[in-house]
Amino acid sequence: MKAQFLSTVLFLLIFSALNAQPKYEFRGTWVATVVNIDWPTKPGLNSETQKKEAIQIIETQKDLGMNAIILQIRPAADAFYASHLEPWSRYLSGSQGTAPDPYYDPLNFWIEECHKRGMELHAWLNPYRVAQNAEDPLAATHIAFQHPEWILKYGNKLYFDPGIPEVRTFIAKVVSDIVRRYDLDAIHMDDYFYPYPLSEPFPDTTSFFMYNRGFKPEHLADWRRENVDITIKMLNDSIKATKPWVKFGISPFGVWRNIADDPNGSETTAGATNYDHLYADIVKWQKEGWIDYCLPQLYWFIGHPAADFEVLVNWWKKHTYGRSMYIGLAPYRIDAESQTPEWRDPAQVPTQIRLLRSTPGMDGEAFYSSKHFNRDLLGFQDSLKTDLFRKPALVPPMPWLDNTPPQPISELKKRGRKFSWDTKEASKELDKAWQYVIYLNELDEAFDPGSAKFIYAVQKGKEIKLERINKKRKEYEVRISVLDRLNNESKISIPVQIKL
Repeated sequence: MKAQFLSTVLFLLIFSALNAQPKYEFRGTWVATVVNIDWPTKPGLNSETQKKEAIQIIETQKDLGMNAIILQIRPAADAFYASHLEPWSRYLSGSQGTAPDPYYDPLNFWIEECHKRGMELHAWLNPYRVAQNAEDPLAATHIAFQHPEWILKYGNKLYFDPGIPEVRTFIAKVVSDIVRRYDLDAIHMDDYFYPYPLSEPFPDTTSFFMYNRGFKPEHLADWRRENVDITIKMLNDSIKATKPWVKFGISPFGVWRNIADDPNGSETTAGATNYDHLYADIVKWQKEGWIDYCLPQLYWFIGHPAADFEVLVNWWKKHTYGRSMYIGLAPYRIDAESQTPEWRDPAQVPTQIRLLRSTPGMDGEAFYSSKHFNRDLLGFQDSLKTDLFRKPALVPPMPWLDNTPPQPISELKKRGRKFSWDTKEASKELDKAWQYVIYLNELDEAFDPGSAKFIYAVQKGKEIKLERINKKRKEYEVRISVLDRLNNESKISIPVQIKL
């Protein structure tokens, strides 16, 4: 029955999606560094090997049609970048506090390599996690030794106590430092706020006693949620005060609340939820405008009995509140040997993408995680390259951050199959040319600037050599537009004809 449903959905959506790829669509991939999930493949690799692995990931994702990398740069109160506040990550060198050898700055390297290829770099941080394993030695300079009262052990992991005001101030300081010194596109956080509950209670009795702000013990959950609320607002304020164009995104667990616990919740029966177990009121942050995008992790299949992908997509579309909404997808589950029939079906994730495209309010997707694109995904990579992501897409603009388009190109020059152009200088960061869109259409074909069909390339450089398309040459029109770094688009240039 489920297989029949999936086939029906696919049949209905494939025709509406054919030749209708969106011009604007977020396409991201997570690159996890905690315990070396994706990169580097193991700790202690020399710097050149780390760089080669990074470039391979970036180029693979670019080839698949992605336009953003979500790189984990602070997995556990440590750093994949030069920091005076936190030590180098053990997942780089094998020893926390030890810099890469020979020295380089991984975050800066990833940013430069992504930007060269026209991709965004979203810097992914975990706010409260201090150590994946409480037995792992911390660097001598670690903030935990300066402020042991900030640290809690829960299970076999260490966490900052979110109830302590100085902890929140420190996290905001870390984020402000990153935003100030690096040319990144976004700060990103996932679902790990308060940790997923264990059989033991979270040990924040002392901080509640000292900093309860008038909350009574029976309202401990509300106090915890407000602690996270305060952190999120502080982070957004500090990011925007430092660089107004840097986005702030959250990728929460896929269920806010079950309908059994809240009439506004989703028709799900998830065992854990953002609101009740992680104390993350993501809907409030959307309503208040404290975040720029929400990226719920919907790692379930269509028709899942406890958390149906389609049900959750339709729930989240009602909770965008004027902000961008992307959806996290799970290629890591695709497996010909899976015990779950739906994940043995090659149509599952492509159908999910088509479903998102047919749902108003959905602006794209991200995939967990990069290493899985190096294995057999039942043809999914080919589906992306030859169909779903056949044309490049632009990351959707965010008009609440900036809605002023940049100046158009000043002149388009043609020499054979080579085109070059100039742009006007701009003093303000948000007015500067960031990338260029090259459009191509047959001479007798009506040009539609809103259609991805006519996008030939999106690039950084101010020149391009067009490739021959047919053995029998045809007349084409070439147009160029300018994008600023938030993907506001300039007026498109008047067409220039060429025979290809």
